Amino acid sequence: MQTMITEHELLEKMPHGLFIGGGWVDAEGATTFAVNDPATGRSLTRVADASPADAVRALDAAVAAAAAWAATAPRVRGEILRRAFDLLMERKEEFALLMTLEMGKPLAEARGEVAYGGEFLRWFSEEAVRITGRFGTNPEGTGTAIVSYRPVGPSFLITPWNFPLAMTTRKIAPALAAGCTVVIKPAELTPLTTLYFARLLEDAGLPAGVVNVITTTRSREVSAPVIADPRLRKLSFTGSTAVGKTLLKQAADGILRTSMELGGNAPFLVFDDADLDAAVDGAIIAKFRNIGQACTAANRFIVHESVAHEFAARLVERIAAFRIGRGTDDGITIGPLIDEKAVRNTNDLVRDAVDGGATLLLGGAPIDGPGSFFAPTLLTGLAPDARILREEIFGPVLGIITFGAEDEGVRLANDTEYGLVAYAFTKDLARAHRLVDSIETGMLGINTGVVSNASAPFGGTKQSGLGREGGAEGIQEYLDTKYTLVSP
Repeated sequence: MQTMITEHELLEKMPHGLFIGGGWVDAEGATTFAVNDPATGRSLTRVADASPADAVRALDAAVAAAAAWAATAPRVRGEILRRAFDLLMERKEEFALLMTLEMGKPLAEARGEVAYGGEFLRWFSEEAVRITGRFGTNPEGTGTAIVSYRPVGPSFLITPWNFPLAMTTRKIAPALAAGCTVVIKPAELTPLTTLYFARLLEDAGLPAGVVNVITTTRSREVSAPVIADPRLRKLSFTGSTAVGKTLLKQAADGILRTSMELGGNAPFLVFDDADLDAAVDGAIIAKFRNIGQACTAANRFIVHESVAHEFAARLVERIAAFRIGRGTDDGITIGPLIDEKAVRNTNDLVRDAVDGGATLLLGGAPIDGPGSFFAPTLLTGLAPDARILREEIFGPVLGIITFGAEDEGVRLANDTEYGLVAYAFTKDLARAHRLVDSIETGMLGINTGVVSNASAPFGGTKQSGLGREGGAEGIQEYLDTKYTLVSP
């Protein structure tokens, strides 16, 4: 088991530069920016603040390494990913503590993210040797058709702040398994985990230039020349739908392969026959995991009118028992939101709901003191036009509306431009099968509050994005299909 490490010791070990071409380098002009602890508001450390020229340097390195990495045997690529998985498990306490410091999630949840993020390394280490193809005589009998797959090429990966490790491994692992080199740009708010993971990849034996990391406070300015460069062949982004639309427009000029995991507005359906104990357990994890800051977080709780009162009463009891504080402290259930802007946005949504007639059963306001904390909140009686039903909350706020007939519940669940994930609790197997066809989302959880798994395709429909990450489908996002006809 890994020896426990202190915050000071961990931050002393942290790399602070850009990782380009296998080396740690300063940003142009040696500029840096502070990374803050959202639980205290204090600076943890400073890291390099990349310029557009630095980003192009990173792409240069990825392009220079591309041919050799694509030609590397799949077994070798897979073994490097497997070594990375083993190293991550050895260093799991360091990575968990680092995520808690820079993002704020409770340490127990951070450990869970290490386990989840590590599974992408293990899964794609196995998928690397399963890139196959097919061949056969064509229908006319005039030749043999061969379908093969080749790496897309240099890829630009943009990750969000809310799952600093899992979003990094979920993108890097399939890219490397497929034979692609990458430039990755982590979020400004949580860059430390990605930097530390780059060092782990070094230790795992990854060749220079295969993975390059740029950290910056000027995301749009720094990303633009990379996306516009004709040598780039793939863009993968996780973040808001608004930013995703902008990136898709930029990617159009180069006809880039794109993967977009965008916003969500997940419905959580509770039918009259649901096991309420299981539904409450599911609601707690689907809503409050990561302090509600997840694209998969349940956003709209659509509860049958016959069980809504009991469901809400049980939730009040569970939520009232939460422990709020810095994630490094023992037994903490709810940590801080990522920054003060997130607190303001969450408060605005709650105020709009209450002003519109909603009943506040619990919480409902920011918590005074250091750090960006918001009290876990439960609302009922939401008006149909409440912003909280239309916009992604990204905070510890649970709002309940009611329905009667099944078709009304489905209509309410689908009444959004988003389509990432939905949750439903029912004992009726026939109804569950109907929901598979009627709910308009890329993912669906029946009688569970968690659907994410490295072996399953993660992604949405409608304005929640395009493409899939994870599963057998995930590696296809980094492969081009080639058809060859061989004449006899």
